[in-house]
Amino acid sequence: MTVDDTNSGADDPQDPPDAAGDPPTPDEPADRSAPGPGAAGQRDGAQAPADGDGEDGPGPRAVSGEHPLPHHVVEHTAEPTDNPLAIRLEHLILGAERQYTPFQAARTAGVSMDLASRFWRAMGFADIGQAKALTEADVLALRRLAGLVEAGLLSEPMAVQVARSTGQTTARLAEWQIDSFLEGLTEPPEPGMTRTEVTYPLVELLLPELEEFLVYVWRRQLAAATGRVVQAGDDDEMVDRRLCVGFADLVGFTRLTRRLEEEELGELVEAFETTAADLVAAHGGRLIKTLGDEVLFAADDAGIAAEIALRLIETMTHDETMPALRVGIAFGTVTTRMGDVFGTTVNLASRLTSIAPRDTVLVDGALAEELIRTGEAPESEALAAEEAATAEKEGTEPPAYRFGLQPMWQRPVRGLGVVEPWLLARRPAGGTEE
Repeated sequence: MTVDDTNSGADDPQDPPDAAGDPPTPDEPADRSAPGPGAAGQRDGAQAPADGDGEDGPGPRAVSGEHPLPHHVVEHTAEPTDNPLAIRLEHLILGAERQYTPFQAARTAGVSMDLASRFWRAMGFADIGQAKALTEADVLALRRLAGLVEAGLLSEPMAVQVARSTGQTTARLAEWQIDSFLEGLTEPPEPGMTRTEVTYPLVELLLPELEEFLVYVWRRQLAAATGRVVQAGDDDEMVDRRLCVGFADLVGFTRLTRRLEEEELGELVEAFETTAADLVAAHGGRLIKTLGDEVLFAADDAGIAAEIALRLIETMTHDETMPALRVGIAFGTVTTRMGDVFGTTVNLASRLTSIAPRDTVLVDGALAEELIRTGEAPESEALAAEEAATAEKEGTEPPAYRFGLQPMWQRPVRGLGVVEPWLLARRPAGGTEE
């Protein structure tokens, strides 16, 4: 299933600040909802969406402009859990007891209630009204974000974006760890024991190790991302960069969803995503995101992108449990935001994927030109044959092209005009295109 509009990351409207931007007074009615962190509250109560969308329409969303709009007053709140074990686990994980309402936490941190609400909602925490469910850790987090703004290191909208990107990424990680990883490990080891009885000591043992591992991986990823940025040719490339962007899409996935049981479908998707992620990483690309039956990847180098695409096709073709695959790659300027990529190049890659025959790779003209320019592919098979004949006559080695390119019929692509796709294939060393 190929996305029709990959530019789905357009800025969303953000909520307007209170008239004066000041925190509510202590005697303010308790039913005025204010967001506050509380994972247990989100899982046990009526969870508010991460961005504040509710029955009344869109809630607060961060924008990258200079002036944040006012924030939305939410009428309904998620009650924090009063389950004793959930509270014990929360205390274990956060390392602090509940002692603040959202207003008290904001005041203690020296942050306006409006800004605190925007930070909390951006991190994906449910609205809890004025329940006393926040800890010293929540106060410290507010101080840190607000301190970055006060020091001039981040603008206020950028600080909200930091909160949003971190919240979205870690929310997905936490859900996966609880739903998959921890559920498997907390199978009662002995008859008569409940999963609940096993959970607390297990979390107690795993928490410090997982925390250290998370920090390690984050630092590694940060070092790699920083290295890519500083190698950009100029300042403009640090934001609008030239990248190879590829989509890999399982063919006939919708039909599979009707035929397979949910568990079988989940296993197939997990196997596809795992295989794709491993191949992309091993060959020097970056997995941008997975969409169930589709993965989006990027690479700085055209040869790397082409190799990844062909490896994906070859690997899936040899796996009888997998449906057919198709891949589309485009090369050009993209805008990167919160780890995602946007722009015409991304849309073109998506369109190429949707028109690619099964088990093939289609690339755009820009990527084909780049492969030719870097000596990864010949301008034509006729030229490659001439070069091989000349090299044989002179007793020299012919150019070692890795890839072959075959121009396909030009065709109009919705929203992008007329496109001439190229069929990408692997060439044997010193031979003709397969």
